[in-house]
Amino acid sequence: MDPTDLIKRVKSHPDYKKAGMILCHNGVVRNTSRDGKPVSELFVKADRERLEEILCETKKREGIIEALAQVREGRLFPGDDVMLVVVAGDFRDNVFPALIDTVEAIKTEVTKKTEV
Repeated sequence: MDPTDLIKRVKSHPDYKKAGMILCHNGVVRNTSRDGKPVSELFVKADRERLEEILCETKKREGIIEALAQVREGRLFPGDDVMLVVVAGDFRDNVFPALIDTVEAIKTEVTKKTEV
């Protein structure tokens, strides 16, 4: 997973000149759960079809030019990249909410995680 690769893809979009910003979210495996318990491994499964649907929905939002994402599956360890999301658009008023909503939708509707 390399954010530079996704950003290059965004910059090759035919409407890229309309963009005023590119935002990136790089989710990593934490070494503790939300309740503070230690995490040594994380198993991730992703619904790829739903991921594509979410990205299509994001691209339909006002001011959004491109939305791309990658989700790693399988056995991951603290510090490993698990999710990469890039959203490009015209103004921060459009792009920040689009990134936040896209990340939340992926976390709740695409990924299934089991902490060990």
